[in-house]
Amino acid sequence: MELDMAADELKSVLNRLRRAQGQLAGIIRMIEEGRDCEDVITQMAAVSRALDRAGFAIIATGLQHCMADGGSEPADRDQMRARLEKLFLSLA
Repeated sequence: MELDMAADELKSVLNRLRRAQGQLAGIIRMIEEGRDCEDVITQMAAVSRALDRAGFAIIATGLQHCMADGGSEPADRDQMRARLEKLFLSLA
């Protein structure tokens, strides 16, 4: 399954990932500075949510493309559904 997303969808996912990257760098600095555990965990949860949302956006786009490709063979659709379900569950 290729990552074939429209430019606006891809921009949104990339923005989320860049934000998560910045948050992760901040978490590393916080740990190095000996910051409060609660603050570190709060930021880690925010990074986790950002990554999950980016993943869900990618999966949702895959589902959308599958729905649009309704003319494919039932076996192909079932296989794609199983692959997307497995990806979805990997984020759950």
